[in-house]
Amino acid sequence: MAAELTLGAEEELHLIDLASGKLSARAPQILSRLPSENYSAEIQRTTVETNTDIVTSLSGLRDEILRLRKGVIDAAAPDGVGIACVGTAPRSEFADFELTTTGRYGRMQEQYRLLVDEQLICGTQIHVGVSDRDVAVDIAQRVSRDLPVLLALSASSPYWNGHDTGYSSIRSIIWQRWPSAGVTGPLASGAQYDELLSDLIATGVIADSKMAYFEVRPSSHAPTLELRVCDACPIVDDAVLIAGLFRATVRAAELDIEAGRPFVDVAAPIHRAAMWQAARSGLSGDLLDDTLHPRPTAAAHAVRHLIRRLRPQLEELGDYDDVVELSETLLARGNSADRQRAAFAERGELDAVVKLAVEETHGPASGIPPAVPALRTYRTRAGDEAVGPGSRPRPAYEEIVGFYERLDPDRVADRMQAGLEWTRRNGLTFGVGGELRDFEVDLVPRVINRHEWKQIAAGLVQRAKAIEAFLQDVYGEQRILNDGVVPRSAVQDAPGWHDAARRVPVGAVRAPVMGFDLVRNEFGGWRVLEDNVRNPSGAAYGLAIRRLMDEVAADVPRPADVLDPETVFETLRRAVVAGADSNGAEANGAGDGSPTAALLSSGPDSSAWFEHRTLADGAGLLLVEVDDLDVTGGRVVERASGRPVDALYLRLDVELPDLVDGSGRAIGDEIMAVAEAGGVYLANAPGNGVADDKAMYCNVPALIAYYLDERPQLEQVPTYRTSDEAERRTVLERVGELVTKPVDGHGGEGVLIGPASGAAAVASRRAEISADPAGWVAQEVVALSSHPTFSAPDANTVSRAGAGRVDAVLEPRHVDLRVFVYATGDEAQPFAVADLALTRVAPAGSMVVNSSRGGGAKDTWIIGEPAAEPDSAAAASGTDSQKGGS
Repeated sequence: MAAELTLGAEEELHLIDLASGKLSARAPQILSRLPSENYSAEIQRTTVETNTDIVTSLSGLRDEILRLRKGVIDAAAPDGVGIACVGTAPRSEFADFELTTTGRYGRMQEQYRLLVDEQLICGTQIHVGVSDRDVAVDIAQRVSRDLPVLLALSASSPYWNGHDTGYSSIRSIIWQRWPSAGVTGPLASGAQYDELLSDLIATGVIADSKMAYFEVRPSSHAPTLELRVCDACPIVDDAVLIAGLFRATVRAAELDIEAGRPFVDVAAPIHRAAMWQAARSGLSGDLLDDTLHPRPTAAAHAVRHLIRRLRPQLEELGDYDDVVELSETLLARGNSADRQRAAFAERGELDAVVKLAVEETHGPASGIPPAVPALRTYRTRAGDEAVGPGSRPRPAYEEIVGFYERLDPDRVADRMQAGLEWTRRNGLTFGVGGELRDFEVDLVPRVINRHEWKQIAAGLVQRAKAIEAFLQDVYGEQRILNDGVVPRSAVQDAPGWHDAARRVPVGAVRAPVMGFDLVRNEFGGWRVLEDNVRNPSGAAYGLAIRRLMDEVAADVPRPADVLDPETVFETLRRAVVAGADSNGAEANGAGDGSPTAALLSSGPDSSAWFEHRTLADGAGLLLVEVDDLDVTGGRVVERASGRPVDALYLRLDVELPDLVDGSGRAIGDEIMAVAEAGGVYLANAPGNGVADDKAMYCNVPALIAYYLDERPQLEQVPTYRTSDEAERRTVLERVGELVTKPVDGHGGEGVLIGPASGAAAVASRRAEISADPAGWVAQEVVALSSHPTFSAPDANTVSRAGAGRVDAVLEPRHVDLRVFVYATGDEAQPFAVADLALTRVAPAGSMVVNSSRGGGAKDTWIIGEPAAEPDSAAAASGTDSQKGGS
């Protein structure tokens, strides 16, 4: 046979200073201690390349890789240097590049400039013995359809220049910039390949045959076919798996050649798309299948399909059992990119990522043994916040998930029933479909790490500042409209616009309470999904859920420094009274100089009546309905006591100017007149809905730039305005792929998730958009993160007494996060993020995460800054003083 099918590998290894975690340019010193037949320099002095001896088996290749890595580790140890076999060093920066001083590399730097300076990347090259050059060239073209799967398995370079690139393999994207990268195009023989190389060299664009950086090529120095697309793999067995698969693809192609089977070339644009998709998503998203007209397919399915197709060749080579075991292990734990992102998510530090890369590279061939066992029945999915690849709990959730795993099913059911009884006893309800229902609370808490919360808080404070500035401007001078930054029609024709809102005094804070809905994607990145400025609900529910957990699940292991949601009452009161005149309050009989504030509710029929009662009671606000108020003597007063009200926190189902009391009196307009004269402060003023209009959401980055001269610190979901003709055409073509929403919708009403909807619903939505283009927006589908949630019969209908044992099972449910920002009036900190957040849980099988659409919620454990240690001297002094006083 023409193919000898021997194996070999070249690994490029980053040199890492173990003290700093940064790249170390000590390759010359380290290479001086190593034999040149297996070790060599690369273009950058921060890298060493290893070259294995020729072997015939996967086990032999494993031994060779381990032997050569140990050689570098031992040689580098005296310098305090380790190695990281990953596509990019997580903490590398452009300035870290130091050229290896040879004439060839010097010429390359002079000719290619930035292309050389950015080459802080490492790959793994696999060699398979093919002594016939004509056959090697033919095989190289035939195996191209399988390269995306091999790249996805190897992906280990999500971080570059200190940032998450959003790619699983940014190395391969950087590599494609070389003029000789990619595929060769159709070639009939080894002679044609050599002629192509000669022509490339003659152009002067490449210097020599070594610069033929094709994805697969006949080696320039050995009778082998060389695979060059893969990232460096920190776990040795991942490289061994790729070698086994590549050798099998070579053998399959050889058999096709021998049988005279024609080769159907993949169109170059399709192949580029498939390679790009693999670089972008790795194993966490879709790849393109290997059909004549490729379509997206789950990465794990693509891997298993490739192995099934290659089974005859794998069995012939004696590799099938090993490849199946290695592939299932890799799919279970994720590729290196997945593991690196998981390490970063735990602490928010690239040092943790570097540490992982070094430990895996220095570690055993099979990888570092997992710290905790896998969950028995949990359906792991990409983007799960609590359970990672292999169904193993992530570090922040090990104790929490372990606690419930050890709990007897009867006791889990008892706790779920206790939670239901708590909600009923405390009136924890929410309106769904026009009726009040018990608020479903799941007992597995969500953990938001300290670094994530800092990022969220900073981004939302920025967003709140910009929105408040916008509200004051559009109901005032309208500078942003006059400057053409936002079209006038987009504001004054919006459903949330209210002319009467211009009566609010200039400078008054219009939205002292804002709520923001965030989602977390499969890569761990946070995105703002919606702004809620009219009546953001949920703070009291987040607080109640904590109280419920404290009573029915107090023994669930709780991390240190979890923020106390009870502080929201003080923060809310500060925000509501900040705009009131405290001198007037004292004159009005408060006596203590504090303003009198009230929460004006639509009453018990409101879907959020529970929240109104809870917030008013906790924040020291009068809870009033329209018939409880009167307007007399230029003041708003409580009818029963005649007590003047200095601040009204509006939680109405209608706009205040349109409010009438039971007798038909237009009291809302009278209250507006009092507010216009400065007699009462309106917290959450009428007309605020113009800022949380779904179409206005598109403009928030522009608001941040205009009012704050900053870039958004939190990204938002790509959104299309169907009022724009060009964008409407795109949306109408893609309704089945997008999420469409009414611009004035709330509570998930009217939302259509295209991929989850039938043809009739999609056609109906297309007609609705065509009939009323200004009434809709469309958003790209976000792969929402999920969280373990107990699945059980409907909590509103189950009674333990009649249902027997309820076997609750943990399953992943989509979640979002509502966070609250308050304008407190403090000069030093005018906006404050509440110490609570509401995690909402989608119903089973749904991506609509909203309480008013039938979803539930769970406790959110936000990790704050550690409590400051008291000064020892002050503590001692305080103790003595207390003793003396007694």
